[in-house]
Amino acid sequence: MASLAQWCFRNRWRVLAFWLIALIGIFAGASAWGDAYSTSFSMPGTDSTKAMNLLQTMDAKASGDSDQIVWHTLGSGAKVTDAAVEQSVTTMLDKVAKVHGVVAVTNPYQAAANGAKSNAVSSDGTIAYSTVTFAGNQTQIKLADVQSVVDTAKAVANSNLEVELGGTDIEGTEQSSTGSAEQLGYFAALIVLLLAFGSLVGALLPVIIAVFGLGTGTSLIIIASHGLTIPQLAPILAALIGMGVGIDYALFIVTRFRNAVREGLSHEDAVVLALNTSGRAVIFAGSTVCIALLGMLTTRMSFLSGTGVGAAIAVATVVLASITLLPALLGFKGIAKRVMSRGARRNLAASGPVTGEPTGVWARWSRVVEKRPKLLALLAVVIMAVLIIPTTSIRLLNSDQGNDPSSSTTRKAYDLLAEGFGPGFNGPLEVVTQFGTASDADRLPAMASTISALPDVTTAFAVPSTPGAKVGIVMVYPKSAPESEQTTDLVNQLRGTVIPKAEAGTQMHAYVGGITAIYDDFATVMKQKIPLFVGVVVGLGFLLLMLAFRSLLVPLAAAVMNLIAAGASFGVIVWIFQYGHGSDSLGLGAAGPVEAWLPVMMLSILFGLSMDYQVFLVSRMHEEWVHTQDNQRAVRIGQAETGRVITAAATIMICVFLCFLLLKQRAVSEFGIGLAAAVALDAFVLRMLLVPSIMQLAGKANWYLPKWIDRILPHLSVEGDGEPPVGRGYLDRDLFPNALASMEAVEAAACADQDPDEVQDSVPSGSR
Repeated sequence: MASLAQWCFRNRWRVLAFWLIALIGIFAGASAWGDAYSTSFSMPGTDSTKAMNLLQTMDAKASGDSDQIVWHTLGSGAKVTDAAVEQSVTTMLDKVAKVHGVVAVTNPYQAAANGAKSNAVSSDGTIAYSTVTFAGNQTQIKLADVQSVVDTAKAVANSNLEVELGGTDIEGTEQSSTGSAEQLGYFAALIVLLLAFGSLVGALLPVIIAVFGLGTGTSLIIIASHGLTIPQLAPILAALIGMGVGIDYALFIVTRFRNAVREGLSHEDAVVLALNTSGRAVIFAGSTVCIALLGMLTTRMSFLSGTGVGAAIAVATVVLASITLLPALLGFKGIAKRVMSRGARRNLAASGPVTGEPTGVWARWSRVVEKRPKLLALLAVVIMAVLIIPTTSIRLLNSDQGNDPSSSTTRKAYDLLAEGFGPGFNGPLEVVTQFGTASDADRLPAMASTISALPDVTTAFAVPSTPGAKVGIVMVYPKSAPESEQTTDLVNQLRGTVIPKAEAGTQMHAYVGGITAIYDDFATVMKQKIPLFVGVVVGLGFLLLMLAFRSLLVPLAAAVMNLIAAGASFGVIVWIFQYGHGSDSLGLGAAGPVEAWLPVMMLSILFGLSMDYQVFLVSRMHEEWVHTQDNQRAVRIGQAETGRVITAAATIMICVFLCFLLLKQRAVSEFGIGLAAAVALDAFVLRMLLVPSIMQLAGKANWYLPKWIDRILPHLSVEGDGEPPVGRGYLDRDLFPNALASMEAVEAAACADQDPDEVQDSVPSGSR
């Protein structure tokens, strides 16, 4: 690391040019090539997947995505069957049918014209809907085509006619760009850095590193989407994670650089020391984050695997920027000097290099922890235990559009359909049947009648099929909403008893499909994957920390605390989103289940971020322990020197994560609030209270590792040797004029064979 730091420092222009070319070139390539994101919830072997595969053997009208246009008359006594309403809506539906990508549009007025009662008109005549079928699924449909359908439908709305649209494709038109959230995140981070550093240049450096690293990383994700299955959610989460860790990693290195300069090192030597200590920790921490993210590959689900790969790419690029571009920028004298505030430069010029134990708020706090470790450890445990309680009642499922913000058209359409046709109308089940013989098709109406008689079913009917068809469909409309537990129970009842009885004595095979069944299956599969995933990630994290710190207790405590932090953060999510305490008032939608994929994604990121803070805190403690063999001092100094930077980094992370609430997407908001809560608890409660308290109580046992394990483990130094490097870098005369006067006088005395002590006595006291 020392050689890399020195090379980047001395070849600053080359490194800067490389990053500018890489950022612009990769961005241009990604823009020209475009993205190929693909969101796939494929779960081989599940009922819903088998049903989907059968539907795809039919024509486009059966296998394409379907969305709804819902209209509602507002005037007193007005009906959707009024002539004026019928004329304007029919004209609109004809225009929608001509939009590119649309293969079918139903018209409820056509049934009425034939003398039949339309099932698409509510019993009170105030609400009606049309089903719009697209050619293909969500990954194949162009967003511009969906937006054209929305614009065309909305054009007929007026003061007496409300028009709303629902469906998964429509939902995509309401998702905000991450641009505004990222910009606000950078601005919030800049404010925190200004308060922490007191220097505009010092505050800007971490932000610049994050911009270069994340900008390059997100462009690489776009390019990678052409060869890997990467979902549309991946770049959003990559931005969420990459921005936070990018700023944090640069902050850690810049802080160590500033401390080294205050201790009297030249700028070049300070960069070498910073990269050889904090830079090593950044590489190690970044590697653990990437490993945790890539742990999602263990689920063998493309949706999660692609998201993990995308986020890992973003983290890797910001780590690379931190250890190459940052030392290069610090090689510019004007930047290196202004990393410190004017006040700090004046103090250094007057008093010379700073030595001795750290002072300030965190130094005083570390002494409090040293004196009262048992009380503070108990306090931290109580706080975390209280927050974990809601996690015990977590319900994993995919929330439906009834949980969308109340101002969204999808939520309004959902509420209108529920009002006009019942809650279960928003999530119909599809019993897709593969016929073994021609006579099997005759059994379909009987199956529909049996299902329709179930207490939790509003109605069920067999969809008319052409003679000789090999596949039949029974549409089932539950009485309960798609995300309710009653609907899940109904799915299980159909699969467990109703369908097996219907299949008895026939050669047909029936599978329960539809979006509600898909979400149920996805939640079930995710619950089965979590134990393996947690075991792999926690196990690898334990081994890495044991390798780095030659200890059993340190990695064991880190693993346990990572799980505690995750449990407490899930408690916050359950309280807000599942219990509904504030979610609707924040514009994040009504109470509902927690997204089924959230635990795996959050656990992977939380383990990585928690490892970051553990590495930065304990690496400084370990460095002091190696030099002094005094555990109390090592823990105290480690906390005192890293407390401010860890809490500042955590505050930046919290601000960045909370900024993503602006996207008004429930899943992303759950993610943002969960990560913000986890980082806050991890940094302020676990790392500043529980970890140092336990390590003070454990004493030398913190650093115990059986000799036989020590012999077989390779040696890896995370914190470097911690000694000031020997170099010929310049000292800034603006920072250390008196110190330089003293050094030059001593050197002159040595050359003239004078006594250095006599020369030192002749130098003003403020110069020493």
